[in-house]
Amino acid sequence: MWQVNYTGHVEPGGPAAVRALPELTITKLSVGPMDNNAYLLVCLRTNEALLIDAANDPERISDVIGHGPDRPALRTVVTTHQHGDHWQALGAVAGANGANTAAHPLDASVLPIPPDFLVEHGDTLKVGECDLEIIHLRGHTPGSIALLYRDPSGTPHLFTGDSLFPGGVGRTTNPEDFSSLIGDVTERIFGVLPDETWVYPGHGDDTTLGAERPHLDEWRERGW
Repeated sequence: MWQVNYTGHVEPGGPAAVRALPELTITKLSVGPMDNNAYLLVCLRTNEALLIDAANDPERISDVIGHGPDRPALRTVVTTHQHGDHWQALGAVAGANGANTAAHPLDASVLPIPPDFLVEHGDTLKVGECDLEIIHLRGHTPGSIALLYRDPSGTPHLFTGDSLFPGGVGRTTNPEDFSSLIGDVTERIFGVLPDETWVYPGHGDDTTLGAERPHLDEWRERGW
Protein backbone atom coordinates (compact mmCIF):
# COMPACT_ATOMS: atom_id res chain seq x y z
CA MET A 1 0.00 0.00 0.00
CA TRP A 2 2.92 2.39 0.57
CA GLN A 3 6.63 2.77 0.10
CA VAL A 4 8.96 1.22 2.64
CA ASN A 5 11.53 4.02 2.37
CA TYR A 6 10.18 7.55 1.95
CA THR A 7 11.70 9.33 -1.05
CA GLY A 8 9.17 12.10 -1.69
CA HIS A 9 8.29 10.61 -5.09
CA VAL A 10 4.84 9.16 -5.79
CA GLU A 11 3.29 8.10 -9.09
CA PRO A 12 -0.19 9.05 -10.31
CA GLY A 13 -2.45 6.17 -9.37
CA GLY A 14 0.43 4.51 -7.52
CA PRO A 15 0.96 3.65 -3.87
CA ALA A 16 1.13 6.21 -1.12
CA ALA A 17 4.44 7.08 0.52
CA VAL A 18 4.61 7.22 4.31
CA ARG A 19 7.16 9.08 6.40
CA ALA A 20 7.24 8.28 10.11
CA LEU A 21 8.38 11.04 12.47
CA PRO A 22 8.53 10.65 16.26
CA GLU A 23 5.21 12.45 16.85
CA LEU A 24 3.61 12.45 13.40
CA THR A 25 3.24 10.37 10.26
CA ILE A 26 3.06 12.02 6.84
CA THR A 27 1.37 10.11 4.02
CA LYS A 28 1.78 11.48 0.49
CA LEU A 29 -0.54 10.42 -2.34
CA SER A 30 -0.75 11.56 -5.98
CA VAL A 31 -4.35 11.98 -7.10
CA GLY A 32 -6.26 13.14 -10.15
CA PRO A 33 -5.28 13.92 -13.74
CA MET A 34 -2.97 16.82 -12.75
CA ASP A 35 -0.77 14.73 -10.42
CA ASN A 36 -1.86 16.62 -7.31
CA ASN A 37 -0.33 15.73 -3.99
CA ALA A 38 -2.59 15.11 -1.00
CA TYR A 39 -0.96 14.83 2.43
CA LEU A 40 -2.46 13.00 5.40
CA LEU A 41 -0.86 13.95 8.72
CA VAL A 42 -1.61 11.75 11.74
CA CYS A 43 -0.68 12.56 15.34
CA LEU A 44 0.72 9.39 16.90
CA ARG A 45 -0.34 10.34 20.43
CA THR A 46 -4.01 10.90 19.64
CA ASN A 47 -4.59 9.15 16.29
CA GLU A 48 -6.19 12.36 15.02
CA ALA A 49 -5.53 13.41 11.43
CA LEU A 50 -5.43 16.46 9.18
CA LEU A 51 -5.51 16.36 5.37
CA ILE A 52 -3.79 18.97 3.21
CA ASP A 53 -5.59 19.39 -0.14
CA ALA A 54 -8.42 16.99 -0.83
CA ALA A 55 -7.52 17.38 -4.46
CA ASN A 56 -9.23 14.44 -6.17
CA ASP A 57 -9.97 10.69 -5.95
CA PRO A 58 -11.95 10.64 -2.68
CA GLU A 59 -12.04 6.85 -2.70
CA ARG A 60 -8.24 6.61 -2.76
CA ILE A 61 -7.96 9.22 -0.03
CA SER A 62 -10.44 7.19 2.04
CA ASP A 63 -8.35 4.07 1.47
CA VAL A 64 -5.28 5.90 2.81
CA ILE A 65 -7.21 7.01 5.88
CA GLY A 66 -8.36 3.42 6.36
CA HIS A 67 -11.62 1.64 7.04
CA GLY A 68 -11.03 -0.32 10.24
CA PRO A 69 -11.82 0.63 13.82
CA ASP A 70 -8.24 1.79 14.41
CA ARG A 71 -8.21 4.25 11.50
CA PRO A 72 -7.29 7.84 12.39
CA ALA A 73 -10.04 10.35 13.03
CA LEU A 74 -9.87 12.99 10.30
CA ARG A 75 -10.63 16.27 12.10
CA THR A 76 -9.58 18.91 9.54
CA VAL A 77 -9.14 19.31 5.78
CA VAL A 78 -7.01 22.31 4.77
CA THR A 79 -7.07 23.76 1.25
CA THR A 80 -3.82 25.53 0.37
CA HIS A 81 -5.38 27.73 -2.32
CA GLN A 82 -8.43 28.27 -4.49
CA HIS A 83 -7.47 26.52 -7.74
CA GLY A 84 -9.96 23.82 -8.60
CA ASP A 85 -7.50 20.97 -8.99
CA HIS A 86 -6.80 21.21 -5.24
CA TRP A 87 -10.36 20.74 -3.94
CA GLN A 88 -12.25 18.34 -6.21
CA ALA A 89 -12.68 15.86 -3.33
CA LEU A 90 -13.14 18.42 -0.55
CA GLY A 91 -16.88 18.00 -0.04
CA ALA A 92 -16.79 14.21 -0.31
CA VAL A 93 -13.86 13.70 2.06
CA ALA A 94 -14.97 16.24 4.64
CA GLY A 95 -18.54 14.97 4.54
CA ALA A 96 -17.64 11.31 4.83
CA ASN A 97 -15.43 11.95 7.86
CA GLY A 98 -17.33 14.75 9.58
CA ALA A 99 -14.19 16.87 9.26
CA ASN A 100 -13.93 20.63 9.57
CA THR A 101 -12.48 22.55 6.63
CA ALA A 102 -10.03 25.46 6.65
CA ALA A 103 -8.65 27.97 4.15
CA HIS A 104 -7.41 31.54 3.95
CA PRO A 105 -10.24 34.11 3.75
CA LEU A 106 -8.98 35.58 0.46
CA ASP A 107 -9.52 32.25 -1.30
CA ALA A 108 -12.50 30.97 0.70
CA SER A 109 -15.31 32.25 -1.53
CA VAL A 110 -14.19 30.12 -4.49
CA LEU A 111 -14.26 26.80 -2.63
CA PRO A 112 -17.17 24.39 -3.15
CA ILE A 113 -18.12 24.47 0.55
CA PRO A 114 -17.61 27.37 2.97
CA PRO A 115 -14.66 26.77 5.29
CA ASP A 116 -15.45 26.09 8.94
CA PHE A 117 -12.26 27.93 9.90
CA LEU A 118 -10.51 30.86 8.25
CA VAL A 119 -6.75 30.93 8.83
CA GLU A 120 -4.41 33.90 8.54
CA HIS A 121 -0.64 34.33 8.50
CA GLY A 122 0.76 33.38 11.91
CA ASP A 123 -2.20 31.27 12.98
CA THR A 124 -1.79 27.70 14.24
CA LEU A 125 -3.80 24.60 13.36
CA LYS A 126 -3.72 21.46 15.48
CA VAL A 127 -3.41 17.89 14.33
CA GLY A 128 -3.84 16.09 17.61
CA GLU A 129 -1.06 17.43 19.85
CA CYS A 130 1.09 18.67 16.93
CA ASP A 131 1.06 22.31 15.79
CA LEU A 132 1.02 23.51 12.19
CA GLU A 133 1.91 27.16 11.55
CA ILE A 134 0.14 29.02 8.76
CA ILE A 135 2.35 31.01 6.36
CA HIS A 136 0.55 33.30 3.90
CA LEU A 137 2.40 33.41 0.56
CA ARG A 138 0.71 36.03 -1.60
CA GLY A 139 0.97 35.71 -5.37
CA HIS A 140 0.03 32.32 -6.79
CA THR A 141 -3.45 33.18 -5.55
CA PRO A 142 -4.43 35.92 -3.10
CA GLY A 143 -4.94 33.43 -0.28
CA SER A 144 -2.24 30.83 -0.92
CA ILE A 145 -0.87 29.34 2.28
CA ALA A 146 1.87 26.98 3.40
CA LEU A 147 1.80 24.91 6.58
CA LEU A 148 4.88 24.38 8.75
CA TYR A 149 5.46 21.55 11.22
CA ARG A 150 8.47 22.06 13.45
CA ASP A 151 9.51 18.55 14.49
CA PRO A 152 10.78 18.92 18.09
CA SER A 153 13.43 16.27 17.49
CA GLY A 154 14.28 16.84 13.83
CA THR A 155 14.00 19.09 10.81
CA PRO A 156 11.11 21.41 9.93
CA HIS A 157 8.54 20.10 7.45
CA LEU A 158 6.90 22.62 5.10
CA PHE A 159 3.82 21.98 2.94
CA THR A 160 3.87 24.66 0.26
CA GLY A 161 0.87 24.02 -1.99
CA ASP A 162 1.65 25.59 -5.37
CA SER A 163 3.77 28.45 -3.98
CA LEU A 164 7.15 26.67 -3.99
CA PHE A 165 8.43 23.72 -6.02
CA PRO A 166 11.78 22.17 -6.85
CA GLY A 167 13.16 24.70 -9.33
CA GLY A 168 11.08 27.76 -8.55
CA VAL A 169 8.04 29.46 -7.14
CA GLY A 170 4.54 28.75 -8.39
CA ARG A 171 2.96 30.21 -11.50
CA THR A 172 1.85 33.83 -11.42
CA THR A 173 -0.09 35.82 -14.01
CA ASN A 174 1.58 39.23 -13.86
CA PRO A 175 4.82 40.86 -12.66
CA GLU A 176 3.16 42.26 -9.53
CA ASP A 177 2.01 38.83 -8.38
CA PHE A 178 5.43 37.36 -9.11
CA SER A 179 7.13 40.10 -7.12
CA SER A 180 4.76 39.46 -4.22
CA LEU A 181 5.30 35.70 -4.27
CA ILE A 182 9.08 35.74 -4.62
CA GLY A 183 9.20 38.35 -1.87
CA ASP A 184 7.07 36.32 0.54
CA VAL A 185 8.91 33.07 -0.24
CA THR A 186 12.26 34.80 0.30
CA GLU A 187 11.26 36.57 3.52
CA ARG A 188 8.81 34.19 5.15
CA ILE A 189 10.42 30.88 4.17
CA PHE A 190 14.07 31.14 3.16
CA GLY A 191 14.67 34.07 5.51
CA VAL A 192 13.63 32.19 8.65
CA LEU A 193 13.94 28.45 8.03
CA PRO A 194 17.11 26.31 7.83
CA ASP A 195 18.46 24.50 4.79
CA GLU A 196 17.40 21.10 6.12
CA THR A 197 13.72 22.10 5.98
CA TRP A 198 11.89 19.47 3.92
CA VAL A 199 9.49 20.87 1.32
CA TYR A 200 6.32 19.04 0.28
CA PRO A 201 4.80 20.75 -2.80
CA GLY A 202 1.34 20.56 -4.31
CA HIS A 203 2.56 18.61 -7.35
CA GLY A 204 5.58 16.43 -8.03
CA ASP A 205 8.61 15.53 -5.95
CA ASP A 206 9.77 16.92 -2.63
CA THR A 207 12.85 19.06 -2.12
CA THR A 208 14.70 20.90 0.65
CA LEU A 209 15.34 24.58 1.18
CA GLY A 210 19.07 23.89 0.99
CA ALA A 211 18.71 22.47 -2.51
CA GLU A 212 16.72 25.50 -3.70
CA ARG A 213 18.34 28.41 -1.82
CA PRO A 214 21.28 28.90 -4.26
CA HIS A 215 18.80 29.58 -7.08
CA LEU A 216 16.77 32.39 -5.50
CA ASP A 217 18.54 35.13 -7.45
CA GLU A 218 18.12 33.14 -10.67
CA TRP A 219 14.38 32.83 -10.07
CA ARG A 220 14.07 36.52 -9.34
CA GLU A 221 16.02 37.39 -12.52
CA ARG A 222 13.98 35.19 -14.83
CA GLY A 223 10.72 36.50 -13.39
CA TRP A 224 8.84 33.24 -12.96
